[in-house]
This record gives sequence, structure tokens and C-alpha cells, in this order.
Amino acid sequence: MLLAGYMVPHPPIAVREVGKGEERKIQATLDSFAEVAKDIARIRPETILLTSPHAVLYRDYFHISPGSGAEGSLEAFGAGRVRFNVEYDKELAARIALEAERVGFPAGMEGERRKDLDHGTMVPLYFINREYRDYRLVRIGLSGLSLQKHWEFGRLIQRAVNGIGRSCVFIASGDLSHCQKADGPYGYRPQGPLYDQKIMEVMGRGAFGELTGFQEGFLEESMECGHRSFTIMGGAFDGTALTVRRLSHEAVFGVGYGFCIYHRREAE
Repeated sequence: MLLAGYMVPHPPIAVREVGKGEERKIQATLDSFAEVAKDIARIRPETILLTSPHAVLYRDYFHISPGSGAEGSLEAFGAGRVRFNVEYDKELAARIALEAERVGFPAGMEGERRKDLDHGTMVPLYFINREYRDYRLVRIGLSGLSLQKHWEFGRLIQRAVNGIGRSCVFIASGDLSHCQKADGPYGYRPQGPLYDQKIMEVMGRGAFGELTGFQEGFLEESMECGHRSFTIMGGAFDGTALTVRRLSHEAVFGVGYGFCIYHRREAE
């Protein structure tokens, strides 16, 4: 059963060994990561499902990481000593792939191009691992398919989780708009702050059904990162009564970082 979900960003600069002091400029983000980690430690899930825009991605297929586990480091961000070694929940990953196969849905464990962990996975785990490590992971990539297909994939994940009898939580990893400041990494576009305002309003209400209504052109112009990740999580909680807590939002470096926590009501 999915007990909780988390909307989180994945800025490497939030990691102390990468930021080297710069991370203190996004204190709200650090505080929210700490709150998410403590919440997961309180729940003590057997498995964490995590969707990442930087995992293996195909235009017309959702990739579920296969095998018994994976390793990774933040060497690409100047912090090679920050290393990760995760154990995968092979049974649940296979169950999701089977649910997809049963209905002819384009998802599975074929075509792994890179086995090592991506930073969209590692940054959230950096904070979670400070509080809780007794979990296995299912790592899932996004696709170039429609928002509706991402929603449908989330519903398949829900069926697989319900059928396997695990206590699980869902982490939807994704930054928001990347074009919110002229001196940011991609400059400024008015669609950037507008996207962040809209997505935080929708996610802050837990109105997941509205995620598929965002126009693709607007998403592209806003240079968002995590919308499809959030949409999969929305599908995974379809029909579930939730309580919602909006934690924080900031765009200090021109990229939006947003946090929300969702609890299944009977798990409260």
C-alpha cells in the first residue's frame, strides 16, 4: 500500500559537499528535505518508489531499473566521495512490469543504457539516508509520451503496489522551472515564475487530476523538469483520500524547488 508521497526537487547544490556553503542560500529547501526525511523515517516503508527525470528515458517507453541494485556518486558535481549503494525491490519492479505487459502498456525493464544512479535519485536519497536506510528502491524513468500516459502509468503502479502487499512511499523527484532569473542557468522567461505559481497551487491542494491539463507548449516554454514525475505520482494516488502539506518553494538560483507531503488518510 502507498502510505505517503513526496514532491521534492533534486538540486546537487543542496548537498553540503557540493554546495560548500552555497547551500545555505536555500535554507528553506534544506529544511524541507529534512522534514521529508524525518517523515519517511517515521513511516518506515519497506520500499521507496522514486520517479526521476534523469533516470533512463525513452520517447515512447517507461523504463524501470532492473537488477538487484545500483551504485552512484556525485563525482560529476565535484563530490566523488558522496557515494550511494541501493538495493532494488526486484519483486515489485517485476510486478509493475507485469501489470504493464498485461494491458499492453509501454513500460518495463528492457533497454537499460546506464546502470549507475542519477542525481535526480541521489540528491533526495542523500537526505533520506540521514534518517532512514532500511528500505529497498524501485527507480522509474519518465518518457516522451503524453501526460495522460504518465497518469495511466501511475495507476498501473498503484495496482502493482496493492497486489504485492508492501508498505511503500512515493518520491516524485523533479525541479520546477529553470528560467526564473536573468542570471539563472537559462535566463528569464515569464512562463517560468507562472509555471511555478500554478504547479505549487495545484500540488498544494493535492489536485493531481489537474496535472494532465497543463498544455505541452506551456511546459516546454517554462523549462520545467518534474511535471511528468508529479503526474505519475498523481496517478499512483488516483482515488486515494489524502491529507496535504505544502512545505516550501524557492527559486534563489533561478530554478524552482518545491516540496509537498501527501499522507494516506487512514495512515495518519
